[in-house]
Amino acid sequence: MFAYELHQARHNELVARAAAQRLAREARKAARSGRDEPEGRVSAQRHRFVRAA
Repeated sequence: MFAYELHQARHNELVARAAAQRLAREARKAARSGRDEPEGRVSAQRHRFVRAA
């Protein structure tokens, strides 16, 4: 029974951490949408892929 209780405690911790990360991500997204910036960053590495024939 002790192993099950440890499992439940770990599960609850992971659920709480996921909820906190989700909330932080939504807050960053809301803060970004309030500014007049483009939606996302574009990589500056233009030569990342090889040209096709």
